[in-house]
Amino acid sequence: MTTEQSDATGGRADSAPQPATGDTASDAKPGTTARRRARKKGARAGAAPDGTGTTEPAPGDGPAPAAEAGRGGDRAESAAATASSGDKADRDAAEAAAADGAARADGKATTDNKTDGRATTGGKTDGKATTDDKTDGKATTDDKTGSGDKAETGKVGTDKSGTDKTGTGRQAGTGTAETAKAGDKPADPWTAFGPAPDPVLTRPRRIVRAVGRFLVHEWTLAAVASLALAALMTWPTLRYPRYTLPQDYWDPSLQSWQLAWSGHILLTDPAQLWNSNTFFPESWSFAFSDTLLGYAPAGMIGVGPEDALLRYNILFVLAHALATFGAYALARQLGAGRIAGAVAGASYAYAPWLLAQAGHLHIISNGGIPLALAMLARGHGWSLRHGYRPRRRHAGWAFAGWLVAAWQLSLGFGIGLPFAYLLAGIVLVAAAVWFARRRWVKHPFGWRLFLADLLGGLVFAAVGALLAVPYFTVSELHPNAARTLGEIQLYSPPASGFFTAPAESRVWGELHEGARAVLPWHPEMTLLPGFALYALAAGGLFFSVWRVRHRLFLLAGVLLTMALGMGTRFFGGRFTYVPLFEHLPGWNGLRTPGRMMLWTTLLLGLLAAGAVTAFCARVRELAAERVPPWPGPWLRLATLVPLLLVVVEGLNVTPHPVVPRQPAVMRTVDGPMLVLPSSQNLDQPVMLWSTDRFQRMVNGGSGFTPNSQAQVRDATVSFPDFGSVDYLRRLGVKNVVVLRDRLGGTPWEGMLDRPVDGLGVTREEVGDAVVYRL
Repeated sequence: MTTEQSDATGGRADSAPQPATGDTASDAKPGTTARRRARKKGARAGAAPDGTGTTEPAPGDGPAPAAEAGRGGDRAESAAATASSGDKADRDAAEAAAADGAARADGKATTDNKTDGRATTGGKTDGKATTDDKTDGKATTDDKTGSGDKAETGKVGTDKSGTDKTGTGRQAGTGTAETAKAGDKPADPWTAFGPAPDPVLTRPRRIVRAVGRFLVHEWTLAAVASLALAALMTWPTLRYPRYTLPQDYWDPSLQSWQLAWSGHILLTDPAQLWNSNTFFPESWSFAFSDTLLGYAPAGMIGVGPEDALLRYNILFVLAHALATFGAYALARQLGAGRIAGAVAGASYAYAPWLLAQAGHLHIISNGGIPLALAMLARGHGWSLRHGYRPRRRHAGWAFAGWLVAAWQLSLGFGIGLPFAYLLAGIVLVAAAVWFARRRWVKHPFGWRLFLADLLGGLVFAAVGALLAVPYFTVSELHPNAARTLGEIQLYSPPASGFFTAPAESRVWGELHEGARAVLPWHPEMTLLPGFALYALAAGGLFFSVWRVRHRLFLLAGVLLTMALGMGTRFFGGRFTYVPLFEHLPGWNGLRTPGRMMLWTTLLLGLLAAGAVTAFCARVRELAAERVPPWPGPWLRLATLVPLLLVVVEGLNVTPHPVVPRQPAVMRTVDGPMLVLPSSQNLDQPVMLWSTDRFQRMVNGGSGFTPNSQAQVRDATVSFPDFGSVDYLRRLGVKNVVVLRDRLGGTPWEGMLDRPVDGLGVTREEVGDAVVYRL
C-alpha cells in the first residue's frame, strides 16, 4: 500500500529509531503532538538499516529545489497544528496530511518500494529540506536549503529496478550501502559511454593468439612457401625416396654414404671421424672429397642403405628450400619488396645451370650463403636501399650470421672457400671503415656489435681452420690430389656456356642440344642462369630502387664472377683465376671454375629484385589513381609475371634412376674386404651398401684416386693367382667379394673361371656373389 494508506490505518513501527542526520531536539515545536509524530514518521522513513538516517529515494526521484523544500516544510507544520484540535480520527488524518506534505516537499517521494514490509519516506520539517537521491545508482547529491546552508546527507546506492523483495533493503547497482559508508569515491557516470575495456586473456588464449601471429608472419609464410615450391620443383624426388636418387646413382650414392658415416662415427667413435671405413688402408680418407659434415645430425637417424637414400632425398629438397628462403631474406634485407624477394629466391635456387648439378648435394646446398649475408647485414643495420642505420643494429643477428656462415663452410670447400674469402674481404673493408671513422664517431659499430663480430668471426675462423687441417694433410700425403692448371683448363667453359642450358632443363634442354655438343665437358659448362633473369637484371640497370652506384657495383660483381667462372678461357686467366690459383691457400683444390656461376646468379637476382620492386611501386602509384584505389586483377597479375617466368625456366626433367639393391653378402661378410669389380663409379654404390655395418674396405670413390687403391686394382686383375693373393694378404685384406652380375665389360670378366687350388683360398657362393676367403 502507499504511505498515505499506511498512516491512515495507524500503521507504525514497533520502535522509534533515532532521528535522521541533521534532526535535533530544538527543531521540534513544543505542544505539537502531530508534528512530533510526523517528525518521528519522517525519521523512521529516512533511517537506514544501519541507523545513519540516510534515505533511499525511489528510482527516478531527483533532488528537490531548496525553495520548494521550504514551502513543503511550512505546509507540513500547518497540517500538524490543525490536527491537534480534533479527535483521534482527525489527528490521524492530520498526520497523513502532514506526511503527504513532507513527501511532496522532498520531490514527491511517495513510492511503492517496500523495506521490511512497510513503505519509507524521508522528509524534513525544519525548512532545510535535504535530499539524498541518487541518479542511476551513481551520483550522491548534496542539496542546499532555502537559506543556503548545506544539508548533511548520507550516501546510498539505489537499485534501478525500483524494488528489492529480499526484505533487507535495496542495494545499489555499482555498490552497497556499506561501500558508500566506507567513503569510496563513486564511479564517473560518463564511463558508461566509453569503450569497453580489453578482456583479460587467459594463458591458453594468449598462447593461441601468439601461435596465430606466428603462423601468419611473413617469415613463416616465406618458409612454408619455400618448402612447398621445393617439393614441387624437385618432384618426383619424394615419390620413391627409399629407392631412387636424382640425376644418377654415382655421386649421390657417395654423398648418401658420407651423410651416414658422419652420423654413425660421431655416435660411436668421434676420434675416427676422418679415418673412414673406405679406401682401406688409407688414413684421412673422409677428407678425400667435400664431406657435408654440417648434415651430420641427420646422419644419426636411421641405419642401412634405404635410410641413407631417404635421408639424402629429404636433404636434397630441403637444400632447395633453404636456397630460396636465404636469397629471399637477403633481398628483403637489402630493401626489395616481397615479390621481388621471391624472384631473387626462385632465380637463385632454380637457375637452369644448377639442374646439371643435381647429383652434387654439396653444390645444391648453398642456401647458407645468402642467409648468412642477410643476417650479417641485419645485425649491422645496413641495406642497399636505406644505407647504414645505427638504430637497427642487433648484435644477436650478427653473431647468428657468423654461425650460419660456419655451418655453410662445414658442408664443403667447393663453394665454401670462395665464400670464406668473400667474408674475409668484407671484414677487411669493415675494419678500414671503422679505423677511418673512429676520429669522428666514437664506436661507430657499437661495442656489443663489435664483440659479436669478434666472437662470431673467431668461431667461423676456428671451424674453417679445423676443417682445413685434414685437407692440407691429404694434399701432403697425396700430391696427386692437387689440381693442375691443365685440369682447370679442361673444365673452363667458353663464353657460350653462359647462354647454354643443360639437358635437364624442361624449357631449353632439347633446344640447346647442338650448343652442348660443342662443349668439351658440358655437365660443368652449361651455365645459363635463365634468360628471364638476364632480362630482369638488364632492366634493373636502368629502372630500379637501388641507387645508381649500387647498380654499378652489382654489375661489376656479375662481370667479375663471370670472368672467374671462365677459368683460363678469359685471356688465359692471367688476371683473374690464375693469380688466385697460385696464391690463395686451398684455391688449387677447386677443379671446376664454372661453379663461380653461383655468385653471378645471386648478383643477377639482386639486380632483378631492384627492378621488380620499382615495378611494383609503379603499380601501386597507378592503383592510387583508380576509384576505388587498389590494383585491379590485371595489375596484380602483372606483378607476378616476373616470378612466373623465373619459376617456369627452372622446370626440370631430371631423371631419378632406381639404385641397385644391396647384395645380401654385404650384410654378412666381415672386413677388411675388397669388392670386385672396382672403379670410381662402381665403388660409389658399394660405399652406400656398407652403411649397415661399415666394414673396412678397399673400395671407395672420390675426387681423386689414391695410389694404393690404383695399385690394388692393377694387382687384382689376374685374381685369383699367387701374386694377387699374396699382395692382398700383405695389405691386410681378408675377404674378396665378387659380384657376378657386374663383371661384364670389366677387366675382371673371366675371373670366376679360374681355379683356386693350392692358393690356400676358400670359395663360397652367397646368392649372386662369390666370396673368396684369404
